[in-house]
Amino acid sequence: MYITQLIHTIAYFDLNFFKNLTLVANLIIFPLVSNLPQSAFRSSSQLSNSHGPGYAKLNRRDGAGGWSPLVSNKYQWLEIDLGERTEVTAVATQGRYGSSDWVNGYFLMFSDTGHNWRQYRQEDSIGAFSGNTNADSVVMHKFQQPVFTQFLRVLPLDWNPNGRVGLRLEAYGCRYKSDVVSFEGTSYLLFRTTGPSTRNLLSMNFKSRHNTGILMHVEGQHGQTLTLELLKGKLFLHLRKGTLQGTSGDFHTTASSGSLLDDQHWHRVTMEHLRGRVNFTVDKTTQQLQVPQHQSHFEINEVMLFFHKISFGGVPAVGSEHSRRNFHGCLENVLYNDVNVIEMARDQQLSIMGNVTFSCPETVAMPVTFASPESFLRLPWEAARDGLAVSLQLRTWNKVGLLVTFDLRHQAGTLWLYLSEAKLRLQIIKAGRVTADMAAGMALNDGQWHSVDLSTQRDRLVLAVDKADTFTTTTSLPVMPSSHIFLGGTIRCPSTEDDGGCRNPFGVFQGCMRLIHRDNTLVDLIKVQQMVIGNFSDLQMDMCGIIDRCSPSHCEHGGKCTQAWSTFHCNCSSTGYAGATCHSSIYEPSCEAYKHQGNTSGFYHIDVDGSGPIKPQLIYCNMSDKAWMVIQHNNTELTKLRASSGISQHLAHFNYSADTEQLGALITQAEYCEQELSYHCKKSRLLNTPDGAPFTWWVGRLGEAHTYWGGALPSSQQCACGLQDDCAEPARFCNCDSDLDAWANDSGVLSHKDHLPVRLLAVGDINRPGSEAAYRVGPLQCYGDKDFWNAAYFNKETSYLHFPTFHGELSADISFFFKTSSSSGVFLENLGIKDFIRIELSSPTEIVFSFDVGNGPFEVRVETPMDLNDERWHHVRAERNVKEASLHVDHLPGARQKAPADGHIHLQLNSQLFVGGTASRQKGFLGCIRTLKLNGNTLDLEERANITPGVRPGCPGHCNTYGGLCQNQGHCVERHNGFTCDCSVSAYTGTFCHKEVSAYFRPGTSVTYVFRELSGNASTQSSYLYSDLSLRGENVSLSFSTSQTPALLLYVSSYHREYLAVFLNRNGQLDVKYKLQSNKEAEVFRSNTRNLANGQLHRVSIRRHAESLSVQVRQILPSCQMSDKSSELDPEIARLNSLGFTGCLSVVQFNAVAPLKAALLYPHTSTVTVSGTLTESNCGSSSSSSPYAAETTHSLLDPFGTVGTGEPVVNAISSDSALIGGVIAVVIFVILAALAIMARFLYRRKETCPTQEPKGVKSEDSPETLFSNDPNSQGVINDNQKEYFI
Repeated sequence: MYITQLIHTIAYFDLNFFKNLTLVANLIIFPLVSNLPQSAFRSSSQLSNSHGPGYAKLNRRDGAGGWSPLVSNKYQWLEIDLGERTEVTAVATQGRYGSSDWVNGYFLMFSDTGHNWRQYRQEDSIGAFSGNTNADSVVMHKFQQPVFTQFLRVLPLDWNPNGRVGLRLEAYGCRYKSDVVSFEGTSYLLFRTTGPSTRNLLSMNFKSRHNTGILMHVEGQHGQTLTLELLKGKLFLHLRKGTLQGTSGDFHTTASSGSLLDDQHWHRVTMEHLRGRVNFTVDKTTQQLQVPQHQSHFEINEVMLFFHKISFGGVPAVGSEHSRRNFHGCLENVLYNDVNVIEMARDQQLSIMGNVTFSCPETVAMPVTFASPESFLRLPWEAARDGLAVSLQLRTWNKVGLLVTFDLRHQAGTLWLYLSEAKLRLQIIKAGRVTADMAAGMALNDGQWHSVDLSTQRDRLVLAVDKADTFTTTTSLPVMPSSHIFLGGTIRCPSTEDDGGCRNPFGVFQGCMRLIHRDNTLVDLIKVQQMVIGNFSDLQMDMCGIIDRCSPSHCEHGGKCTQAWSTFHCNCSSTGYAGATCHSSIYEPSCEAYKHQGNTSGFYHIDVDGSGPIKPQLIYCNMSDKAWMVIQHNNTELTKLRASSGISQHLAHFNYSADTEQLGALITQAEYCEQELSYHCKKSRLLNTPDGAPFTWWVGRLGEAHTYWGGALPSSQQCACGLQDDCAEPARFCNCDSDLDAWANDSGVLSHKDHLPVRLLAVGDINRPGSEAAYRVGPLQCYGDKDFWNAAYFNKETSYLHFPTFHGELSADISFFFKTSSSSGVFLENLGIKDFIRIELSSPTEIVFSFDVGNGPFEVRVETPMDLNDERWHHVRAERNVKEASLHVDHLPGARQKAPADGHIHLQLNSQLFVGGTASRQKGFLGCIRTLKLNGNTLDLEERANITPGVRPGCPGHCNTYGGLCQNQGHCVERHNGFTCDCSVSAYTGTFCHKEVSAYFRPGTSVTYVFRELSGNASTQSSYLYSDLSLRGENVSLSFSTSQTPALLLYVSSYHREYLAVFLNRNGQLDVKYKLQSNKEAEVFRSNTRNLANGQLHRVSIRRHAESLSVQVRQILPSCQMSDKSSELDPEIARLNSLGFTGCLSVVQFNAVAPLKAALLYPHTSTVTVSGTLTESNCGSSSSSSPYAAETTHSLLDPFGTVGTGEPVVNAISSDSALIGGVIAVVIFVILAALAIMARFLYRRKETCPTQEPKGVKSEDSPETLFSNDPNSQGVINDNQKEYFI
């Protein structure tokens, strides 16, 4: 009969169900409704007897062809009693036969008792089911999770606007076997095991009437315990270790899962022990307890595999570590390794303590849900006595909301009882004046049930929360409602004669209430629902619709979840992630990425997998020509070992600042990694080459032992000298294996990435008399980012790359760089049956991120003020999660769109991911895409491009985007993967030509620079050492700090007695003296600045082109004066020269020549002569110096090892001296002494200095007197001009 009916039912299915016959076969087990009697059907109302609920059977035509209520509104319902608890897997609906009556959408409720209904939700958020579009077609929904219930109720939400509510339905499923036992809070079952078991699985269903209680307690023979405890509606699993012989230390671990588990509905819990882990599942959420490895095999197995006794429903004696209550509720289908515990109890095969029953009685406490701002309940007040008594229980997540309000008799005011900051407040207000104010309770928005009692006792008003927190105040007038009391409510309730009592200035209550009493009488909500008493709007009767949106939490990466009634919020503080769900990392994935944002050396958080599970790590980035990641460990010092009797081996463990998972990801992503490994020896053999067993070995990241040394090849059992064939003894492959009674060493770098880093070092040959050794394991250093430059160039609109389906069901983030000259194109697309996700360039100034998760197409757009098809790299970041979708382009303000509050949340895709185009090969992208990451995983574009026509791997042309990072006249040079800054014509050095080249000068040291003409075959690197001889002007700049006056800063002279001198006069003011013709007099240009000999750093720029001159000091433009006096070679300059200079000179530049840089970096070139000691200093740094921000040259001294170098000095051989912030670094501050004297051919003479009107630019220090007059000076120019004709 079932088969016939099944075929008959399938005949009416919509054609969509036949797309997958296997799915259809799995959808339907047996029909459950068609054979039920009419007495199994109930409804809120019926249009007539022929429209009664008993006719609401699928495909039936008797009666009026289905059920229709008397009035079509959202308060109607159809209820079906299945007769017993049944497993329901699907439901199907039709409209009323031969009519215009059908339901477009509905809620589906379920219950075991016909009360306390619970709403079935798809995807845990979608409550509404889509219905019919005509009267006869069948629309079916398979449940994602089966429902175990006896009663089903359908609530129509929408119907044909040209008809009425009309419904026929069928439910599908199968019978369900249920063994139950009930506990009243003092009873329990005691189950004793007979021996060890090979299985470790326990499962049960529970329904609790209280929010706290012990469901199960397990004791092992040696004091180990396992406890399953309900605490405030959450289920906790505690594992505790007792005292075992041969073990030490206590062990206690806890996992929690679930929420609101005291809702008097069935919940399922399973526990499984597997290989040191305990999997703990409540409903659909799993938590995992990791048991310490040294305890897993014996101690926890003793608990899980050999239970001594198990008690269900409570414990014999409640200890301090447990809650005060045993379990109050029902357990169902308790199975321990397939043993039916309840069946054994029914057959009296285990101990029963206290009163238990093998049924599950239901307590009827009918709740009501205030789900929307429009929800309210108005009840008449008909008190028989002169007093007030109102009580209720509430449950909410909101901090604010009006609970009860009513007007007082005799126009004594209005009473307001409301939540404020999760506390209960009561106010009586009359004519705008508060006559009574009370507060009680706290944290009432925790989702738990709380009782509220309001009463009057003679002239006292009493407010109590949870029967404990009570507040009493005295009133002068009786507190009695005039006619009605209102529960909940909005700003203004529906129009009534006395709606003035419904105004609400205190916020809307959204939550549940139950056990509502007025004048000590329970309000019958069934009569309220039937409109027999009171009035209401938008209430959900006989159910509590509260949802814990933080269990399970959608907040990722440790974000803290808080919630209100209809939404949740993630606090991402201190997580390293951002966004509505803390999904996207705020850090870059590598030092390479930080470098290309213009950052210099320093500590940076590296998040190697972006939004993936690997945590960010603070790492030092050494930005030199490459971006090096330096990962420290606990011992980078040179460690010395001496012979010790009884010790045959020394073991050194190295703990890194990053964990194993982080290290593996960082090394895999890097282009190259290395780690220094050095061994200094005296009568201490290393690898015992050529044929002996090695005395020393090391262990890599994956736990494998290695017997090759730094500088040698893996598995070679050699040192670097063996590879180079220059060891101390040709027959051996390590210097130390010669076993000399003199110090030798073997040093080098390990660079095989799969073996790095060094986790452990075992040193063996140190127990012989006279044996001495020292070792050093340097930090792990890696450069490059294989993902950052992974790119593909699409040169045809029909070309694309395809990848496996993108899986981003709940959270999806996509980021990439692109550059193009095209005005539009699709960057990527992935399709599902209905769902999709796409990012495209819709116009030169707009990018669109679109998707559909079942709620209809959704778009987020960002418009840019500039064109994006400018052949420059642009960065796109898109994210979609359960709360919102966002789109960011470069550093412009992003766009966000909120997701529907109760919409679909799962993105379900099934096609391939198309990059650079679409499946239809339309609207393809022309240009470059690189660094494409989806949920933290980088797609290998280059690998796919190598085998795809119309797409090329790689994409040159980075200087258009990153060239601006090269500072101070640095020139951007293209590389295959990125760029470098050529600083050859700059006075600066460093990664971005940003680092000042400085030296501290004292008398006694001099630098002479002789200009020579640049030859045709000179290298670019040396271009700043030379200059041409035919320039028509000077461009001079330098920085200085000194306390000396007078002081010569710069002197340039020619063979023709022409010169330029820059000096401080005796007042500390800057003078520039020019003599451009030997037969003319020198002229002095004096700045109007204050005393510059104040020890602070000052910047001077002097520019002359032909007859135009400008001088700038610290961005202040000086004036000048002119004199016609003449003299021989200035004796003042000679005197200043004899005094020397004490102070700092930095970034000295003369046209395209950087003489100080040449003297410091290339002191042995023919153009530079250095007398005395000249060493680079950081005295010219314009910002406070940090030793960690200093540029360093990546090198290793003595890479292959030497023999006879003397005893190693601990902390001085390739080691660092201070540990600060996890990175060891040395900065040596050397005071330098030098006098810069530079020779140069000077240029054309000047004739006149015409007078111009001053521009009004005055000195910051002296607005009236711009210059002091020095009688010893010659020709002081003082015209307050930027340009001077001389």
